[in-house]
Amino acid sequence: MTTKPELKLGSHLVPGLAAVALFVVMAAAFLGAPFGEPAGFPADANITASIGYALFNIDLGAVGAEGFLVPFEIIDLVLVAALAGAVMLARREEEGSVVTLLADGGREVRRAMSATEDEEGEQ
Repeated sequence: MTTKPELKLGSHLVPGLAAVALFVVMAAAFLGAPFGEPAGFPADANITASIGYALFNIDLGAVGAEGFLVPFEIIDLVLVAALAGAVMLARREEEGSVVTLLADGGREVRRAMSATEDEEGEQ
């Protein structure tokens, strides 16, 4: 049988009340902020080409934009470093040799190890 939920009062309510207060302050700031009229793009502007030109700091786009080449390269380097780090962390070494991990979670390796142990136990 189910029972109705009870409100437990205590110190764990403080973070929740702080989150609600922060939400109220941010909602008031957003609702009270003045926004200008939307400018839009020219009718004949190719937005996709302008984004591509802005990405590589080429000033040929019909729509003006900031260059993104340096942030793009920084993000590229960070993601490559994260990928290399993930590969290094995923490798396993046993007694100086690299063990290949299988996509099945290593079940084949466990089966092979248990079969080897069974053979050794029989002898």
